[in-house]
Amino acid sequence: MTEEKKDIAAMRRIVDSLNNRLEKVAIDLERSQMADYVDLLNRPFSLMWRNLLAGTARGVGIAIGFTFFAATILYVLRLLGALNLPIIGDYIADIVRIVQHQLEGKAY
Repeated sequence: MTEEKKDIAAMRRIVDSLNNRLEKVAIDLERSQMADYVDLLNRPFSLMWRNLLAGTARGVGIAIGFTFFAATILYVLRLLGALNLPIIGDYIADIVRIVQHQLEGKAY
């Protein structure tokens, strides 16, 4: 009888261990939002709509970022052109002049 109780106790520990592992897997799956991902894959139009919005937002962000970057570069070039450096100053002045003509809509 004692051997049977030991076997039952050992089986109970194994079952409890498996139950704990299964709960951890369930928590990890819930944390990874796998169900939401599978649901999104089952609705292709929703997936396309989200990707379209994400791509548009990314494109607008890149355009705004490049505009600020280019404006900063032109500002620095204008400051360097004002220093009247021998070779670099003329090159920078030409670049600034070309950009200003383009912004005004005039052909050079």
